[in-house]
Amino acid sequence: MRKIESNIIVNEVSELCGDINFNLPQDVYDAVSSYVKNNGSVSDDILKQILENAKIAKEKKIALCQDTGTANFFVKIGRDVEIINDDGKKGDIVSIINKGVSDGYTKYYLRKSIVSDPLNRTNTKDNTPANVYCDYVDGDKIEITMLAKGGGSENASFLKMLTPLDSWEGIKKFVIDSIKLKGANACPPIIVGVGIGGDFASVGLLAKKALLRTIGSKNIKEEYNSKEQELLGEINKLNIGPMGLGGMPTALAVFIETKPCHIASMPVALNIQCHSCRRKKITL
Repeated sequence: MRKIESNIIVNEVSELCGDINFNLPQDVYDAVSSYVKNNGSVSDDILKQILENAKIAKEKKIALCQDTGTANFFVKIGRDVEIINDDGKKGDIVSIINKGVSDGYTKYYLRKSIVSDPLNRTNTKDNTPANVYCDYVDGDKIEITMLAKGGGSENASFLKMLTPLDSWEGIKKFVIDSIKLKGANACPPIIVGVGIGGDFASVGLLAKKALLRTIGSKNIKEEYNSKEQELLGEINKLNIGPMGLGGMPTALAVFIETKPCHIASMPVALNIQCHSCRRKKITL
C-alpha cells in the first residue's frame, strides 16, 4: 500500500488552481489560432484578442477571465493508495481538495464565486465547496483533473428527457436549438459537451466530463466520431461566431459521452464550455 501525505495533495491542488486560471491549454490555443485568417474581419480581430489575452495571462500570471469559476474535480483514486493526514489518520479526499481550493483561490487572488445557499447568496469567501467526483481504479496513484467552469457558460446548459423514438435526429435538433438560444451568451467560440444515456441524475455529469477531452481527439466509440463532426458542422453554420458577433467559428469542438440507459428513456444533456477552457490533469 502506497501512502500519500494529505498536505502534498493540498499543495498540488492549490498550484493547480493558479495554473489553469493563468494558462490556456495548448490544444485550445492552437484551435483558436487555426481560425485566424488575417482578413480584417470582426471575428478575426476577436480571435486575435483571445490569443493576446492568453499570452498576457500566462506572462503576468493573471486570470484568463475575471470569472474564475466553480472548481470541478474528477478524481481517480488507486485502490493501493492510502491518504494520510498530519495526525496519522486516514485523509478524506474531498476535504483535502477543498482545502487546496481554498488555499489556491486565496493565494492567487482568484475571484471567489461560490455562495453557501442558492437563496440567501452568502459568499463562502474561498470558492469552496468544490464539486468533487471520485472513481476508484486499480493501481497506486491518484489522478486529479480540474475544470474551472464559469457561470456564463454553465448557465447555457440544458437537459431533456427524450425517448428512443426521437433517435439521432431528435438529439441533433435539441443540441442545435439549444445553442441557437444560448450559444452567444457562453462566450464563443465554445466547446460543446453532449451526454447521451444514463438517467436524469447522471446525464449532466456525462456532458461535463465530455469537456475534459483534448481538441482533436477521437471518440473511443467509432460510431460517434462522425456524429461529433456532424454536430460541429451544423453549429458552425449558425453564424453566431466569436463572442456572438458572427463569422467563424462558433464552436471549436463537439464531444459526446454515452452511457447505457433504460429501454424507455434517452436522456440528453448539453454542457457548454466558453473559449477560456481551463482544465488540466495531474498524477500523484
